[in-house]
Amino acid sequence: MYAVIKSGGKQYKVAKGDKLKVEKIATEAGENVDISDVLMLVDGDNVTVGKPFVEGAKVSAKVESHGRGPKVKIIKFRRRKHHRKQMGHRQAYTELSITDIAAS
Repeated sequence: MYAVIKSGGKQYKVAKGDKLKVEKIATEAGENVDISDVLMLVDGDNVTVGKPFVEGAKVSAKVESHGRGPKVKIIKFRRRKHHRKQMGHRQAYTELSITDIAAS
C-alpha cells in the first residue's frame, strides 16, 4: 500500500516505513503529524484518485528531525561592467518517518 501526498507545494510517493524530507513543518521533533492532503491511494489493485484529495484518507508520520539543506550559491556577473554579486541559500526541511496510511 502506498499513497501520494502533497506537502509544501510538492508531491511525494510514500509507503509505510519510508523516510523523507519535506518543507519545514512547525512541529517539534518526536511528535506525530497527520497529513490529510492525500492525492492518490493504492492498495494492491484498488486505486483511489482524489478530486483533488481522497475523502477520509490520511497519512500519519513522526517528525524525526529538522535541518537545513546544502548551500546553493547564486552568482550574478556582468562581464566588463565591474559588477559581481554573490548570494547563498540553505533551504530548511523536516525529516518525516511514515508510520501509517489509513483510508476510510
